[in-house]
Amino acid sequence: MSQAEIFEPAIAPGTSTRIDPRKAGFEINKLTKRLRRLTGQAVVDYGMIEDGDLVMVCLSGGKDSYTMLDMLMSLRRNAPIRFELLAVNLDQKQPGFPGHVLPSYLRTLDVPFEILEEDTYSIVKATTPEGKITCPICSRLRRGILYSHAVRRGANKIALGHHLDDVVGTLFLNLFHGGRLKAMPPKLKSDDGRNVVIRPLYYCREADIGRYSQAKAHPIIPCNLCGSQDNLQRQKTGEMLREWDRLYPGRVENVARALANVTPSHLGDPALFDFIGLRADARLIPIAPVG
Repeated sequence: MSQAEIFEPAIAPGTSTRIDPRKAGFEINKLTKRLRRLTGQAVVDYGMIEDGDLVMVCLSGGKDSYTMLDMLMSLRRNAPIRFELLAVNLDQKQPGFPGHVLPSYLRTLDVPFEILEEDTYSIVKATTPEGKITCPICSRLRRGILYSHAVRRGANKIALGHHLDDVVGTLFLNLFHGGRLKAMPPKLKSDDGRNVVIRPLYYCREADIGRYSQAKAHPIIPCNLCGSQDNLQRQKTGEMLREWDRLYPGRVENVARALANVTPSHLGDPALFDFIGLRADARLIPIAPVG
């Protein structure tokens, strides 16, 4: 598959116009095949899954992780290699969290699952100053618990549900607010070297995932820690990307394509390119003036 096919603009969201059920079914089938193809391509391009792997699939109860699980289950059935999946959800003891939803749903699928229970909610609320966002400490605690559990279970890969919009959005967050040219990698080794994190939806657009998840009637569980907070910079970046999709179709995909088409000598990081040692290939001989 070419990069042009991989980064084809997302299917535009539907309208309220009444649609022929047969046509709608055809479109959803086409969308499912597209997401499965893009997921498989990302897995192959970045060597995300190998024969004999146990992949711990992290489920939040959101559309992205549900879709990721569906795609990985489909790949498991059809891939030329053998690998196993373990679905894991972390119940962080948020008030009102519907703890029955995910177990009830996962029992209908052909995949083993585990629900971890850790009261990170109380820690996050106690350590986050009033008016500050809860995301940094929440994600750090969640990551530590999931990474440690993967080691205990012998899972050598951890699958997260970040998609192309998350990757591009992170690039601009780091650019605008951190002064760094950095996004989300498709595959990452943890700092302690014990875990390999993969992002199978790396090529998939959020709009496509949203339409697919709605069609599959996934039981969505909202996050009351971060999703209810207003004016998050990530939300603003997401709004910017959606506006680009509306006004300049293909722009977001072009940015994503650029992440895999980097020219270090045309940037300015001396750690990536030896600017100091850059010399001409041969000593120049002055040209005698004419006349």
